[in-house]
Formats: sequence, C-alpha cells, structure tokens
Amino acid sequence: MAIRQLRFREDEVLHKRCKEVKKFDEKLGILLDDMYDTMTKADGVGLAAPQVGILKRAVVIDVGNGRIELINPEIIETSGSQTGSEGCLSFPGVYGEVERPNYVKVKAQDRNGKWFIAEGEELLARAFCHECDHLDGHVFTELVKKYINQ
Repeated sequence: MAIRQLRFREDEVLHKRCKEVKKFDEKLGILLDDMYDTMTKADGVGLAAPQVGILKRAVVIDVGNGRIELINPEIIETSGSQTGSEGCLSFPGVYGEVERPNYVKVKAQDRNGKWFIAEGEELLARAFCHECDHLDGHVFTELVKKYINQ
C-alpha cells in the first residue's frame, strides 16, 4: 500500500467536520489500508482520514491488540475518567495532559458497511475519543490541561 502525506497543525482540513461515508467500495478499502500503513510507519496508534487530507468519517486504530477500522463511528456510551499524556501524529513532538473517559463504547461500520459495536478501556478508550474528535474538526490541543515534554 501507499504511505500518505500527513497534515500538520494549522492545516485547515484538520479543523473541518468530515462527511459520512456512503460508498463502501474498493476505494475505501485502499484508503483504510493506506491510512494503516501511514500510521504504522509514523509509530502512531490511531489515524483519522482528515489527517491525510480526506474529509471522510474513517478511522484506523491499533493500540497493540490488532487493527480496528471505524467507519462513521459514533460514541454511544462512556464512563469513568482518566487523565494522561496524549500526542498526535499531526502535532509531532507536542504532548499534553488530557482528560478522557476510561471506558468508551462505539457504534461504527466496517469497510463493507456492516454495523458493529466496539468497546475499549484506558488507551483504546482514549484513542476512540481522540480519533472521533478529528472527524468533527477538533484536535487534542483544544483539551490539553498542561503541556508536557517527553
């Protein structure tokens, strides 16, 4: 697959709301594969389509337990709270303390359009929230309580 060009910091595409995916075709599959390869090469745990310049509601995540693809995701349940270090491939070298739910349940579609439920705690819950924020034009720096160096 291909490595896509990441978008950084103030790129306007990072601050726009993404459109719902309506076509579940080979082109979507190529985008998801390219996003995963791009994320992996950059040592990330999540990547949303706007981070590669595509205003579609598509996300890939891998926090070490295997690849997760979320198309048109919607967070339907959260509980608990966690505060921890967060970064973003679109903000290289920037880390900050961000409060997120400790548990998140997401309803999404797979690359074929089939609906499913995904649940996550701790890092996976954080990734679900972080990537879904990207789809609504929000970036993690909007939530940073304190910037930290790592």
